Amino acid sequence: MFDKLGGLFQQAREMQSKLGEIQDSLREKRVEATAGGGMVTVTANGLNEILSVKIDDDLISMQDRAVLEELVAGAMNEVTRKVKEMAAEDLSQLTGGMKIPGLFT
Repeated sequence: MFDKLGGLFQQAREMQSKLGEIQDSLREKRVEATAGGGMVTVTANGLNEILSVKIDDDLISMQDRAVLEELVAGAMNEVTRKVKEMAAEDLSQLTGGMKIPGLFT
């Protein structure tokens, strides 16, 4: 019985180590999304931390707050979707394709 328990603890430590490696890898990856035909570009890392937001000068000169807000929100939503998709792919290596609630969702 103790052998099985020890084996489970060992597996848990290995999974935790692999998860840390995946997190480090995701921190280094970059995902980009655009809106408005490239007028707004948002870049995030694989942990969904926003690294930059670029807004085209033409959009700024339009002085249309509503359009600007809509395009920024759209680009941020798209980059978030892409990050989740990428993280799910990376994590499927660890979980064997099994979806674990709360793990980068």
